[in-house]
Amino acid sequence: MNTTKNNPQPSTLNSQFSTFNSQLNLGKTLWKIADELRGSMNADDFRDYMLSFLFLRYLSDNYEAAAKELLKNEYPTLHGNGGKTPLSIWYEQNPDYVEEFEKLMRRKIHYVIKPQYLWTHIVYLAKTQSNELLSTLQEGFKYIENESFENTFQGLFSEINLDSEKLGKSYTERNKKLCNIIQKIAEGLAQFSTDTDILGDAYEYLIGQFAAGSGKKAGEFYTPQQVSTILSEIVTLDSQDPSKGKKKKIERVLDFACGSGSLLLNVRKKMIDSGGTIGKLYGQEKNITTYNLCRMNMLLHGVKDTEFEIYHGDTLLNDWDLLREENPAKKIEFDAVVANPPFSYRWEPTEAMAEDFRFKDYGLAPKSAADFAFLLHGFHFLSKEGTMAIILPHGVLFRGGAEEKIRKKLLEDGHIDTVIGLPANLFYSTGIPVCILVLKKCKKFDDVLFINAAEHYEKGKRQNTLLPEHIEKIVSTYQYRKEEERYSRRVSMDEIIANEYNLNISRYVSTAVAEEPIDLLQVHEKMVEIERKIKEAKDKHNEYLKELGLPPLM
Repeated sequence: MNTTKNNPQPSTLNSQFSTFNSQLNLGKTLWKIADELRGSMNADDFRDYMLSFLFLRYLSDNYEAAAKELLKNEYPTLHGNGGKTPLSIWYEQNPDYVEEFEKLMRRKIHYVIKPQYLWTHIVYLAKTQSNELLSTLQEGFKYIENESFENTFQGLFSEINLDSEKLGKSYTERNKKLCNIIQKIAEGLAQFSTDTDILGDAYEYLIGQFAAGSGKKAGEFYTPQQVSTILSEIVTLDSQDPSKGKKKKIERVLDFACGSGSLLLNVRKKMIDSGGTIGKLYGQEKNITTYNLCRMNMLLHGVKDTEFEIYHGDTLLNDWDLLREENPAKKIEFDAVVANPPFSYRWEPTEAMAEDFRFKDYGLAPKSAADFAFLLHGFHFLSKEGTMAIILPHGVLFRGGAEEKIRKKLLEDGHIDTVIGLPANLFYSTGIPVCILVLKKCKKFDDVLFINAAEHYEKGKRQNTLLPEHIEKIVSTYQYRKEEERYSRRVSMDEIIANEYNLNISRYVSTAVAEEPIDLLQVHEKMVEIERKIKEAKDKHNEYLKELGLPPLM
């Protein structure tokens, strides 16, 4: 029996393990460097420098590899020296062909970087303690923002202040500090493969580490990978019948609170790994720093600038022109919607918002908690054959008032497909347990699946973790709509209505272990036997007392 199809060969497993090890070790190495070098600078500030340099390294490596392929006949004869790369030598020797070469590069990898701004040259300036490093970096960042890509990435490095006094009080001090930082990063990177996947995953690792160091603020931009994986697995399964497996194609994906973009990237990876195809990724982010992180993260993971669109703006105000089309025949729709919006965010809905096309059929979420406002925003743009998975606090499941009305209509219209309860303390931003709501415009099943995974996790010192087996159990239960005592159950709408549309998970799936029933007859017989033995012992004892001439026990 041939098992090679289902079971990877040892060489494949070794290769996968080696890759994972490299990703983890590179991430740890870079984090250690960051921790040592940031000095008095707080983690949030230093993050922007560290990740920007990692991004520049990726763009440079990718560019030089593509140039080498394009100039394969000439490249072997080019030898860099004095800080000049082979590519910079070629530019000097072929000034008349540079424009045509750059056109070809734009067609091939969608961007251009001048040789003097490539990481190799920046590292040379750092190692030689050149006084030109800081000014070259400033020019290079501006070039990448405004000229490298056909779709300009204005403001991409807006949070990187190379003139900041946190780096040093004078130009010379700042330049010296940057030389030290870049030299150490280069030394750390030199120990590992330049494979783009490894660099991309190291970038994700660093985002997670900086998130951990940022405490509550990290909730603004980081979704733990294990939670991100659950959402991605769910929305990439067949919407009508998940048991059929993965979708073959997803045209458009939306994350309207995209943070650093990990959810969008995870959906893309799941589709590609399963042999499917994925179109364009769309994200919206209010925080400018995080918005820039997300755009870098997309490019660093090999997503071309034409394959994603990230907008800087306020989702609740719906200020993105792309999503403002009210005509149902013209509005853009998404095959998958994923989101981890800010929990119970206070907002200020206006009277006019009651007529907003996103909310008018359901009503407005209360000022105290915009959870349902975020949900309704994403749901409005979900296609009829799409799946939406959103992370929310448990309050949305049972709170009354305006939220109860919204929940009731979503249930009556058959849009809530699954409710998943996750363990507490999975997020850096909060220790509260959260839930995942899975919604569909047209769903096959009349009931609602409840999964109570609150007690399935590995406890950690600071954060709890979902292991692969915990994730697989959640996804498998959703996919095959399985029922398991104290874990999952399909609940009819009649029962939900009888509970006044309350979706509190423990009402339907309790994790408490039932006490064994007490057999009263057996208990009575046991007590009679105990009484008999007591009487026998007492009578015997009284006989001894009588022999000793002592009074008997009463």
